[in-house]
Amino acid sequence: MKACGFHGGRVSRIGKGQCEMKVLIVGGGGREHAIAVSMKKSSRVEEIYCVPGNAGIAQIAECEPSIGVMEFDRIIAYAREKAVDMVFVAPDDPLVGGLVDALQAAGFRTFGPDRKAAILEGSKAFSKDLMKKYNIPTAAYEIFDDPEKALQYLETAPMPIVLKADGLALGKGVLICGTLEEARAGVKEIMEDKHFGSAGNQMVIEEFMTGREVSVLSFVDGRTIKPMTSAQDHKRAKDGDQGLNTGGMGTFSPSPFYTDEVDAFCRKYIYQPTVDAMAAEGRPFKGVIFFGLMLTPQGPKVLEYNARFGDPETQVVLCRMKNDIMDVVDACIDGTLDQVDLEFEDNAAVCVVLASDGYPVSYKKGFEIRGLENFEGKEDYYCFHAGSKFDEQGRVVTNGGRVLGVTAKGATLKEARAKAYDATGWVDFDNKYMRRDIGKAIEEA
Repeated sequence: MKACGFHGGRVSRIGKGQCEMKVLIVGGGGREHAIAVSMKKSSRVEEIYCVPGNAGIAQIAECEPSIGVMEFDRIIAYAREKAVDMVFVAPDDPLVGGLVDALQAAGFRTFGPDRKAAILEGSKAFSKDLMKKYNIPTAAYEIFDDPEKALQYLETAPMPIVLKADGLALGKGVLICGTLEEARAGVKEIMEDKHFGSAGNQMVIEEFMTGREVSVLSFVDGRTIKPMTSAQDHKRAKDGDQGLNTGGMGTFSPSPFYTDEVDAFCRKYIYQPTVDAMAAEGRPFKGVIFFGLMLTPQGPKVLEYNARFGDPETQVVLCRMKNDIMDVVDACIDGTLDQVDLEFEDNAAVCVVLASDGYPVSYKKGFEIRGLENFEGKEDYYCFHAGSKFDEQGRVVTNGGRVLGVTAKGATLKEARAKAYDATGWVDFDNKYMRRDIGKAIEEA
């Protein structure tokens, strides 16, 4: 059957379930591997391409590792060469940088928010002001572009306090400071030493909130929002939530702390108001909004927004989704999400990240990854590649701080956790490191 859809400017309508499509995924981490696995399951997808991809994605897609996610012209040329029907832009940098706009201008059907909408993640100052304007519950805050003024403010601010670099910082631009000395050092790190680059030109200082953190990913079509099942991430590098912030060391889904009452509150006061607020600002959002929530004693509040699938949340959420991902993606693009009934399996999933020892500061790459074949043909087990590549000998080697996301499904969170940790022993590489307490909180639920 011939693929149909958008071919480099030539438009044809996609009949639901009638097409074998060629899809291009932009990105090369664990999140993109999980998206590719979901697409592979779709009856509507014939070919998957990925730039740059990784050694895991290469098992199910044609990858072009030489093309970076910010090389817009090369991505468009590659999409034309492969005559793809749809492009799925997954990471934050190209979304905030306007890759969706560039692809749409070139005639490609594209999934993800345009530049105007991606500012929801691209600027923490914008998102905080949006929440304030539309009465969406969040922590009290102030915004500074002058380090001296920030330091003055801190002199009388209650501790602990949270400092956030305004722009994108690979999920690491947030400092929780317990004392005034730490806060002063944090201002220097973000605004003066530019530890997070230009992301620190502006800074948000906000009150410290206490409670359980929960992540909720949601599909959005500009008007309608459909939340997915909940998840909980573990940001810190070491057990007991110690050490530096990372891109995420593991996650579980669903969160037992995300009750029906919490869900009803969030739908009414956070999720739909956010979508409505973006539309009212002339920035209609299509794609995925990630809500980072804190379940405070005063009720749920927004910690942060991301304008994309989270990593490693995607790894535990998509494997539990019953829908054909292409049906949902089409509905988001076409504005027909109200016609989709999102369904998730009545089970649980846990992902444990296998990282390179020394992450997120400094670590060595290029070690052979052994034992990947142990996951073949195993139902309910996944080994999502985050930082891997092929070396000159064709071996799969480590190529990043976060290397693999070992994921397992089980009837309960407890079972999924036991299976995931068991599976971490199936695969090995030199300097392998992981947290041992991913999902430990479920024992307290």
